[in-house]
Amino acid sequence: MKMSRRARRMDRHHKRKKQMVTFSLVSLMDIFTILVFFLLVNSSDVEVLQSNRAVKLPESVAETKPRETLVVMVNDREILIQGRHIASVEEVLKSKEPLIEPLRKELEYHTRKVLQLTGQQALKGNREITIMGDRKIPYRLLKKIMLTCARSHYGNISLAVLNKAEGKG
Repeated sequence: MKMSRRARRMDRHHKRKKQMVTFSLVSLMDIFTILVFFLLVNSSDVEVLQSNRAVKLPESVAETKPRETLVVMVNDREILIQGRHIASVEEVLKSKEPLIEPLRKELEYHTRKVLQLTGQQALKGNREITIMGDRKIPYRLLKKIMLTCARSHYGNISLAVLNKAEGKG
């Protein structure tokens, strides 16, 4: 018996449906590569300050995101810039000088290094610095650090804090 056109068309359709579908790995790899690059480019919004377990930051309800700046880290034993030891807290507190000389020298070194890399003129007072100080450091020490930073033309001083939710009453 002769099959109608409709029956033949349906038969061809069913034969096509029974075939195994294969994925093209090249296309799949292209899609995943594009996805990875997209996620890498768009994940740069996160700003993370270097952390130290010895430094317990004070808490604040401030919501300003930190910018990437030079970081002065202060714990109960030492003062560090970008993780490098500068001075001991004990020596600084014993000193009667209003400025911390090793800190001033290190700040000047970083200023020279940045100016050499960028080729810009020195902008006095407009440089940014972040102080990550333990919540228990004496105010006298914090004041000396801030004065040294200001005298070294780091006028935009930020204090790193932990963000906490606003408390009830």
